[in-house]
Amino acid sequence: MAARGEFFNLYRHGFARVALATPLVRIGDPMANAAATLALMRQAAQQKAVVAVFPELGLSAYSCEDLFHQQALLRASEAALAWLLARTKSLPIAAFVGLPVVASGQLYNCAAFICRGRLLGLTPKTYLPNYREFYELRQFTPGDGAVREVRLAGQSVPLGPLIYESKEQPGLRLFAEICEDLWVPVPPSSHAALAGATVIANLSASNVVIGKQQYRRDLAANQSARCIAAYLYSAAGAGESTTDLAWDGHAMAFENGSMLAESQRFATSAQLTLADIDLERLEADRMRQNSFGESARRHAAEIGRFRMIEFSLPFFKGILKLKRKIERFPYVPSDPATRDARCEEVYRIQVEGLATRMRATGTKKLIVGVSGGLDSTQALLVCARVMDELSLPRRNILAYTMPGFATSTRTRSSAWQLMRAVGASAEEIDIRPSCMQMFRDLRHPFAKGRKQYDIAFENVQAGERTSHLFRLANHHGGLVVGTGDLSELALGWATYGVGDHMSHYNVNVSVPKTLVQYLIGWVAASGQFDLAVKKALERVLATEISPELIPGSQKTEDTVGPYELQDFHLYYTLRFGYAPAKVAFLAWSAWKGSYSLAEIRKWLEVFLRRFFQTSQFKRSALPNGPKVGSGGSLSPRGDWRAPSDGNASVWLEDLKKVPTEA
Repeated sequence: MAARGEFFNLYRHGFARVALATPLVRIGDPMANAAATLALMRQAAQQKAVVAVFPELGLSAYSCEDLFHQQALLRASEAALAWLLARTKSLPIAAFVGLPVVASGQLYNCAAFICRGRLLGLTPKTYLPNYREFYELRQFTPGDGAVREVRLAGQSVPLGPLIYESKEQPGLRLFAEICEDLWVPVPPSSHAALAGATVIANLSASNVVIGKQQYRRDLAANQSARCIAAYLYSAAGAGESTTDLAWDGHAMAFENGSMLAESQRFATSAQLTLADIDLERLEADRMRQNSFGESARRHAAEIGRFRMIEFSLPFFKGILKLKRKIERFPYVPSDPATRDARCEEVYRIQVEGLATRMRATGTKKLIVGVSGGLDSTQALLVCARVMDELSLPRRNILAYTMPGFATSTRTRSSAWQLMRAVGASAEEIDIRPSCMQMFRDLRHPFAKGRKQYDIAFENVQAGERTSHLFRLANHHGGLVVGTGDLSELALGWATYGVGDHMSHYNVNVSVPKTLVQYLIGWVAASGQFDLAVKKALERVLATEISPELIPGSQKTEDTVGPYELQDFHLYYTLRFGYAPAKVAFLAWSAWKGSYSLAEIRKWLEVFLRRFFQTSQFKRSALPNGPKVGSGGSLSPRGDWRAPSDGNASVWLEDLKKVPTEA
């Protein structure tokens, strides 16, 4: 069992805390600005951040204009840097700070990387804007790599395209670019990412005009996504000259296109904006996206210009909780508007998939088993919309409810209510007589009146339903529409070769259970169907999830675990390949207060055994069905190809790192 403190330390799970610093500057007063920088670095260190990013030319202020050609200001900027280095020797944090640097008779706008009293390198601004309100070429020289070494603040350091790699934190590789560098067609960070940088810092002094803040967001988000990197943007704020411009102190942190944190704009006091970056997520995405590696090979010459510089910081020990929000339902957006848009998109994908299959086969009829539960309800709704789109009557949907030995009055009546409401050709087939014949053939005790509710008892019923559906499809010339969802397939909660596993086409194959619930709710509220359908859907949503194969109260989640928790485990296992200890850490961060760490550990073990060891043979034989989201599917022809005879040993061993209590 791992130490409790290690499990609750975000750095142990591949996260790195970063700080975006927005100080109040004084124009042409480097010592005052250095003091403001030091204060924010200390605050960031207290918050256990590993690196802080300050604005462009923050030690001198950006808006000095021709003052940059004054020797007094340049010498004072260097002295301020030396002063800052002397006072950060024992500070456990690195930082990017901006200042003007003279090298070989040229003046460069630089990002200095400092760590524990050492100046480790300087990165000059590559692209200097000289349009509209900008005229930086009047003062500075573009960083073209001609000068490779500089002596500054008493230290000889490299100058150029540099990547700073942490000795202690795997995957933390930092690169800096400056303001306009992001605005060009191919930013320097694009090549830096291909060279290995995972965290891009942008020291900016972007002034503000109407609408510019959203343009910045779009640029930074897009670049972080293209580079599969974190992008940290820190722009100048209060204190810069307002002779002709205004400044809003805009700071943002993105991770592969998703915003993690954003500062308050137009703040009148210094600000520190914190974000926790998931380095393992970035590494996982780069590893999977093979075109990223191909791009690196194509740009090998440009990548070869980068130099790697190591830096060292003490590893933070003890309990250190995440500051970033971990959504409880990763497959379901928490924002209602975004969630509705997601549901509509999924529904359209399902409809398009089935409609295309019908066009391709020339089929005019669909056969679907309707239980009154969530999955068959969603499948029936898709069938109804497909018929509308193909200008076919909904009576061409041959819908059957097939009560067995444990079918409840509620689900049976819900199935009838729904089938009639959508206008399907509805029938009921009592499978009990054919099941009894099977029991007699098997010499099963139930055939002689003994209540032996074993796996054979359950699967005989499931098998009889599916056998009827396929023979009905033969008889009527239609396609059997599958109903089983992604969550059931992940957990192996599907009888091999029957309706929740086998069909001619499965519209729910990559839709998790938690999303199915919201899909039905969205359809009910969308107005696509009449009031009768809406009432039927509301009744289905209020019904407890059960296979209804054994008389009495049979609850699926008592066996496989809560779907809301297992969908969480599935997402982070399938989408990113995270180790169980990290999945548990994320689950605890998201679900504390609803599930104890012991409960998370228990159900994660169930998930690991079922997913990695006992269920793959079912997934290796899945029928066709559309992938609906980037969270992944389990099709052996797509996102998940795994051996059917694998085992869960290494995952269960990693699970031992999870303590039994918080």
